[in-house]
Amino acid sequence: MPKYWMVNNRSQGGVGPDVSTDGMTYWVSDKQPLTDIKNWRKVTAANFQKLLVAASDKFPKYDQAENEKQSHVTILIHGYNQTFAKAAAFYEKLCGQLFDGPDSLGLCILYDWPSRGSILGYEPDRSHARLCARDLTDVLSALFDWLTKKQQQTINNPAKACKAKVSLISHSMGNYVVQKAMAAAWTRKNQPLLVSLINQLLMVAADVDSDLFDEGAPDNDDGSAVANLTYRITALYTGRDTVLGASAGLKHFGMRRLGRSGLPHHPPLAEPSLPTDNVWDVDCSSFFKSDVGDIHGAYFLTDGTLNLMRHILRGLDRGVLETLGYTKGTAWP
Repeated sequence: MPKYWMVNNRSQGGVGPDVSTDGMTYWVSDKQPLTDIKNWRKVTAANFQKLLVAASDKFPKYDQAENEKQSHVTILIHGYNQTFAKAAAFYEKLCGQLFDGPDSLGLCILYDWPSRGSILGYEPDRSHARLCARDLTDVLSALFDWLTKKQQQTINNPAKACKAKVSLISHSMGNYVVQKAMAAAWTRKNQPLLVSLINQLLMVAADVDSDLFDEGAPDNDDGSAVANLTYRITALYTGRDTVLGASAGLKHFGMRRLGRSGLPHHPPLAEPSLPTDNVWDVDCSSFFKSDVGDIHGAYFLTDGTLNLMRHILRGLDRGVLETLGYTKGTAWP
């Protein structure tokens, strides 16, 4: 089975700066470095799905009481201003940290979108991100259909239960891509109830509005969709992130970023009488040394935050994480 997986909507054969006019492409690889597109093998969408199902079927099987041991199929959505080479290097490194060796969480798929980077031209960048989100919507919709079919098969035959949990890790503006894609998928599937498409969503240094999940917020319809499609959402943030500090002042007319300030309410108030208690945050400031330059990307370079990501993806309860010291600076629901 392939070790590395990629869904790509870049132009120029998968490495360009624009959205491909030919639609998404699918790639697998067993050869490093992943920064060289020649080390990837292009496959059809049907073959990609077939290989992915076969790989997840090889995961160990656990009963419901051992769900924290269950393997993941994780989609990684990179952030702002990443070339193909940068995105591939980021993905390769994270695979080595969380998805390799005896403690592997399962397998990881890179969703590589052609992000751009112009601080003064932020609205065009967000428009571009919304465009890229359309392809991710197709991926999530197909995943929804497959999981729905799998659930029906499990009802008829418990032996066919899925061995994998599906999770998302999104960084920076990749969270905005996820926000828009999940909102569109929620609408496309007629707002299904009691469906956890995503088991764990890790919003790392999220470049989205901090009140995304609060009633009355401009993007709360999106936030409601994300919360309804996800079992648990965790935002990792720090007030030391100067990149997101500039984002709030320069691009959003004072609106704070989720990855900069965390949630304004604990829990978010999707409805006054119905708190959204599957959304929470962790202040990661204390994990970063005082001399760290790139706080915005330091989450993926620091043992403390990487261990936290592993615990969250495993599904450890909030109370357990509190005892492990992962509550510094955070008011919990």
